[in-house]
Amino acid sequence: MKESKGTVTALLGWSLHAIEAIDKMNRPFVVVGPPEFQSFADTHDIQFVPWVFDHLEEQSDELYEILKNLNTKVAVPIYEETVEWAGALNARLRNNPRIFNKSLLLRDKGLMKRKAQMAGIRVGVFAEAENKDDIYRFLNRVNEALIKLDGDLNDPIHVKPFNKAGTVGHRMIRDRHEIEQICDSEFPLLMESHLDGQEFSCEAFIHNGKVKFLNITEYVKLGHSNFVPASPSLEEWRPQIKEEIEKLVEAFEVEYGVIHPEYFISPDGTLNFGEVAARVPGGHIFELIEKAYGFSAFQAQILCSDPDTTEEELEAFFPEEVVSAKGYAGSLMVYPNVKVIEKLSMPDELKNHPYFERHDMFIPVTSKVAERVGFGNHYGTIFFSGDDSQIMRELMKKYEKHDFYL
Repeated sequence: MKESKGTVTALLGWSLHAIEAIDKMNRPFVVVGPPEFQSFADTHDIQFVPWVFDHLEEQSDELYEILKNLNTKVAVPIYEETVEWAGALNARLRNNPRIFNKSLLLRDKGLMKRKAQMAGIRVGVFAEAENKDDIYRFLNRVNEALIKLDGDLNDPIHVKPFNKAGTVGHRMIRDRHEIEQICDSEFPLLMESHLDGQEFSCEAFIHNGKVKFLNITEYVKLGHSNFVPASPSLEEWRPQIKEEIEKLVEAFEVEYGVIHPEYFISPDGTLNFGEVAARVPGGHIFELIEKAYGFSAFQAQILCSDPDTTEEELEAFFPEEVVSAKGYAGSLMVYPNVKVIEKLSMPDELKNHPYFERHDMFIPVTSKVAERVGFGNHYGTIFFSGDDSQIMRELMKKYEKHDFYL
């Protein structure tokens, strides 16, 4: 007798946006998340499995059995640490071991760079560092190749953890004293040459190996500010960008879900691949997509993660790219420049600007600011919306330098 197919979607991680989105879809779901959310889940009648996402090799079978008994059909990763868990679970749920192996490519920055390079995708020079000496040698080799003379300022290199999300632990290195600031506990690290050009990300919603909707997010400053859709000067490269995304989807054999790759584009349209993730992007990008386009990107991820979603459902769900956007939606992430926060300073000029929408900054319970590693964690976000991408960009550049926390 053939085993009956599951009906439940498992959200791996904790996101109120994702929970609210799937609840509106009238789909049965279970949230697999950190144990501290158990009481909230109980209070709001959310089916919940408390879980700590470590020791994948030892515990994935246990979680699979729990979810199988709950009639689970598909696992959807919400944040970075759950990507390979979703791969391991979906491999079992769909009886396809390759799904797990492919998910590892989307977690390990070294592996993904090598895979991209083997597929003929343009990447910068990269290597792996086991210690500080490796970083000294890499910095010297990169700058020797650029034929730097004595006294010339070094071109920077970038170092980052293999499996952390976005800008977490990301450092830009120009000289020896910056290398000395790296703790031994941070190794191993990925080292990369600096790529010139405008950096941007894509949010590609994929079903059955095909891109169903492609958003381009313009970065004003990496880790600080971005807006959706991209400005006309970046959107004019959409055909070339989509071609690169399709090449990436084919190389990484992505079949279902969402991918969030980052690229650099030079003025002549040359594209260099940075990295790719397979989960909800940072920078509030899903929220910005919903503001600009009117559809829930969380619902889009859930629909595209389900192999049984029909072409008709997807066509009815996604609007037309770019032209259907109702202006631009942006977010500016705020980082304190003080060590101890005493008050919040919100300029009237900003609050009265027609593009200002809202902010979620607050005075934290602990007034001492956490020491930043790399870009660190932001202390709130300012949201904007308006009709002119240039005004949006200028606003973000202006207030990126403002001290909101005093």
